Amino acid sequence: MVHEWSIQDIARAAGTTSRTLRHYDTIGLLTPSRVGSNGYRYYDEHALVRLQRILLLRELGLGLPAIAGVLAGQRDTAGALREHLELLESQRARLGRQIESVRTTLRKTEGGEQLMAREVFDGFDHTKYREEVIERWGKEAYQRGDNWWRALSADQRAEFQRRQADIAAGFGRLRAAGAAPDGAEAQALTREHYRWVTAGWQGNRPTAEQFAGLGRMYTDDPRFTAHYDVHGEGTAAFIRDAMAAFAAAL
Repeated sequence: MVHEWSIQDIARAAGTTSRTLRHYDTIGLLTPSRVGSNGYRYYDEHALVRLQRILLLRELGLGLPAIAGVLAGQRDTAGALREHLELLESQRARLGRQIESVRTTLRKTEGGEQLMAREVFDGFDHTKYREEVIERWGKEAYQRGDNWWRALSADQRAEFQRRQADIAAGFGRLRAAGAAPDGAEAQALTREHYRWVTAGWQGNRPTAEQFAGLGRMYTDDPRFTAHYDVHGEGTAAFIRDAMAAFAAAL
């Protein structure tokens, strides 16, 4: 027996509106499984799974055209659900650490206790890539970066991280929209990424080899890949290719 839900039931369960679902139908993003003789739209389990995916991608900041591109590349329902689950679990783990960090900071601030840097910035830890940085660019380079980071104020650190998050999300949107890594839009964003890296290197501009090598780390190291693929599977690879194209022109 096929289970179906009316458009009103789906809208209520998903926390959206019937008007939104009708719009999704109009643009071909979410087609009802059938339309009754009375004109009412009905949705089956496959449509529910697709809507779940749409809502997740919307929460990540993707526009509807970009979401359509992502969904068009899905292999199957089970594959989409696995990707969805991995993404949520990754977000949950990072968010959980950040929540505990803020909770600890709040408790100690209210109680007049001494704050510990490792507690304040748990979930925002830059030192997890220490070995990779030392191996590629030397201990002195890592130490300079570490000293620079620790010298920043909390607001400066937050702004630096916000810039990186905005750039990563921008790459995710371009990839989902089908942009080319060496295209004008991607290269303009890569220039911003290059400036961000330069800021993190205390104004020392990466050479072409260093910048391309950093891009390769985004796919060679699964931790980097998971970080960037939060913005859609393949985002890390897209950034790597964009950085390689940018480096070739340096």
